[in-house]
Amino acid sequence: MPQASFLNSGLATWAGLFAASAALSYGLTLAHFPAALLLGPMLVAICFGVGGAHLRIPRAGFLVAQALIGCLVAKSVTADIVGTLTSDGFLILAVVLVTVVAGAIVGWVLTRLRVLPGATAAWGSSPGGAAAMVAMSEDHGSDPRLVALMQYVRVALVVVSASVVARLLTDVSAPVTPSSLAEQSPSVQGVLSTLAIAAVGCAAALVLRLPGGALIGPMIFGAALHATGIASMDLPAPLLDAAYATIGFYVGLRFTKKTVSEAVSALPGIIIATLGLIALCGGWAFGITYVLPIDFLTAFLATSPGGLDSVAIIAVGSKVDISFVLAVQTLRLFVVLLTGPILARWIGRGATRV
Repeated sequence: MPQASFLNSGLATWAGLFAASAALSYGLTLAHFPAALLLGPMLVAICFGVGGAHLRIPRAGFLVAQALIGCLVAKSVTADIVGTLTSDGFLILAVVLVTVVAGAIVGWVLTRLRVLPGATAAWGSSPGGAAAMVAMSEDHGSDPRLVALMQYVRVALVVVSASVVARLLTDVSAPVTPSSLAEQSPSVQGVLSTLAIAAVGCAAALVLRLPGGALIGPMIFGAALHATGIASMDLPAPLLDAAYATIGFYVGLRFTKKTVSEAVSALPGIIIATLGLIALCGGWAFGITYVLPIDFLTAFLATSPGGLDSVAIIAVGSKVDISFVLAVQTLRLFVVLLTGPILARWIGRGATRV
């Protein structure tokens, strides 16, 4: 169980994980990579997980980290995300549907080539909602381990590719980092208000069973209160840094030696398919720049196939249209969770007829 693993794992292993993550994050920060405190811990955690370290971040810790990122987004975009959805709703929906269709095509190809059994490829290639896809896939007879491997390989590759693209396209002479959005001298009232928003928004969304509720609940609740001036929000940099690292650890430690060894024959196909999905979305992003008055980095982050929390961190740390990126990512999360089971069953039925 996650909590028991967290408490009983060797302190030396945890210390090594933290030390290596801090060193890599510091190097990435010096190189002006956005989301260095997400990318560094995630890459180190992948190495530790595959190397056999039996470490797990408690689920509760992951939800708290997501809630804080939701508050960061709320403080940054406020009500602009609603305006963006209203003014460019049709085009945003088109962007979302193209990304979802691209994921379905990748799943169909993997299924037809027998890279993965049955509808596993369909569940694994859904561009978003990783945890939900893994849970639902098991209920529909797919191998949740392979689905989890596909989903978290995708998340990891998206984080790396988006960070690299953001680094190449962002002017580093005056870099903007997520932590810089936190107040230099946060007020006690603002911090307490933010923590309250995180707790209430997260709890309400989870009770309502909203997809990605730990992130979306505080984001929507906080944006409404902050935009109307009802509540002020302050996010101390150390608190945000801990949230980024927690998400990085949570994703990275999902890659275990056992999971990878059991899927070693399918792993090359999974990686190629994931890179193909990222390339398809990147090509679509390039085309969007000719339709909408947005830059390529904004379009690339908006079409990146998940996950919402990691892309939000990278977007906030880059000079992009944050409201557009998060409008697309949020809408796609809901669309994927609604259409994912339908597409998976359809692709699975097609595979059984081959």
